[in-house]
Amino acid sequence: MCGIVGYVGDNFAEIVVVDGLKRLEYRGYDSAGLAVPLDGGLKLRRRVGKIINLEREVLKEPLQAHVGVGHTRWATHGAPTEANTHPHTDAAGRIAVVHNGIIENYLELRHELEAAGDHFTSATDTEVVPHLVAAGMARGLGLVEAFRAALRRLEGSFALGLVSASHPGVILGARRSSPLVVGYGEKEFLLASDVLAIQSYAEAVSYLEDGDVCVIEASGVTLSDLEGRPVERPRHKVDRESLAVRKEGHRHFMAKEIHEQPRVLAQTISGRIADSGRDVVLDGVGLTGDQVRELEHVQIVACGTSWHAGLLGRYLIEGLAGIPVRVDYGSEFRGRAALLPKRSLFLTISQSGETADTLTALRGIRGQGVRTLTVCNVPTSSMVRESDDALLTLVGPEIGVASTKAFTGQILALALLAAHWGVARGTLSPVDAESFLDHLVRLPGLVEHAFTVEPALLEEARVLADARSVLYLGRGINYPVALEGALKLKELSYIHAEGYPAGEMKHGPIALIDPRFPVVAVAGSGQDQTKLLSNLSEVRAREARVTLVTTDPETPASAADRLIVVPRTSPWLEPILLVLPLQLLAYHTAVLKGSDVDQPRNLAKSVTVE
Repeated sequence: MCGIVGYVGDNFAEIVVVDGLKRLEYRGYDSAGLAVPLDGGLKLRRRVGKIINLEREVLKEPLQAHVGVGHTRWATHGAPTEANTHPHTDAAGRIAVVHNGIIENYLELRHELEAAGDHFTSATDTEVVPHLVAAGMARGLGLVEAFRAALRRLEGSFALGLVSASHPGVILGARRSSPLVVGYGEKEFLLASDVLAIQSYAEAVSYLEDGDVCVIEASGVTLSDLEGRPVERPRHKVDRESLAVRKEGHRHFMAKEIHEQPRVLAQTISGRIADSGRDVVLDGVGLTGDQVRELEHVQIVACGTSWHAGLLGRYLIEGLAGIPVRVDYGSEFRGRAALLPKRSLFLTISQSGETADTLTALRGIRGQGVRTLTVCNVPTSSMVRESDDALLTLVGPEIGVASTKAFTGQILALALLAAHWGVARGTLSPVDAESFLDHLVRLPGLVEHAFTVEPALLEEARVLADARSVLYLGRGINYPVALEGALKLKELSYIHAEGYPAGEMKHGPIALIDPRFPVVAVAGSGQDQTKLLSNLSEVRAREARVTLVTTDPETPASAADRLIVVPRTSPWLEPILLVLPLQLLAYHTAVLKGSDVDQPRNLAKSVTVE
């Protein structure tokens, strides 16, 4: 969601800050701003809309400061206006703060400060922070102590960056439940909510933990806790190559990421198939064979696209390993931890590893005696650091807000996990394991071949671009694929779309179907898919246009107005091949409608507030 960048060094801070904010554009935002201490005061630049508006202002009137903080805002409290754009200052304009997260008790604090005579200029929760710091300094506290005193009064989540006119060479930072890193460069130091923002300047980074406070100066960085006790955090070398974000000839990052899937899926598989070809090797997952055999239940928690991956994970784990699985949204899981069976595994799924609702659920499970495992794409994320075990998807940075390669990487990782557990529990015979893993190894090549259907999907996109609503249908393991296809279309093109189990269509949605209501269906192999064709005949009888994505080349032409055939594979892996055309269909529909494909309105790449 929101992004933070701070800089102390010999370069011009406003240039470094704006460059960092541009690297965080993919996370979603509606305004951007920065603050620098200069000439005995603070200089602020704030603009609504794209970062280019802020950049033009900075280039028109260079500030040439050497300390500064900046922010991209995604509105939570108050509309996207210049008054609500970060940074926010105290009443005297001497302290400026940028903030990710939500301060839950801000109204109580604001009323208290207003009663003491403070005047507020925004509708945000953030503005209470500089006012609290200023109040502490008015009581005689130094800047750092006033900052700590303010932090102790805040309830909720925050990553904070602060600059002050009275201490022009200093940036203060603090973290609670929102990611924040300190960067170490050559005679320069940085603060950011994401390593990606500072990769060009930082040679190493330290990931702050909850309760950490940092003081950044030209002479170095000091880390402490809320009470002022020194803390140490390990430094990690920045791998600039792995963080590289280029479109590589594609019009949009999303198009690049869709077409990267054959390569990144091969990366996810690489080194994880045992020499025998009959088992999986999972570094980072320390469960022994005995522990796997003792599992009675798996609880999956995720949000958005990752929740759809979790639904697919349920089919894979139950089908291959014989372990009962429940799947919940992170936001809906609170209070249910006590209901978990004793021998449960708590499995979170998140591309970023910072999704607030999922992270809250993970933290809430602590002390329950339940082992935790995360499937994640970011090895340094909070979920990876705070889980007992981690299974990395290894698909590289995903810049497009609408997830594509991260989703298929999650499915593949869950398939590897399910196969490994099936072998350990004896529910997957050596022969069946070898067959399944052979299909899995061949999968990246099949995904590459599936791109041959793209021209036909472009034609179908011209149909969907004029639709007001679209129904997506699937059955069995491919029902979550229908959900994901519908989500992609509404995320990118702003067309209402709904995913539904095909067998439930007669229990309501069929009332909506008419010639103006397109239907997209996905069909793999097996009895469920035969039944789906029967459901589609009911749709066609009502003259709705049907697009059918299938793995069966012998599907009758009469089953749909347009057949999209992708290669066959194991039924357990079909969702990866079937979702690819739905990603392309949503992408091309959005392009035809003129939507901002990489940064859809109102959406954020990583939802770091509840």
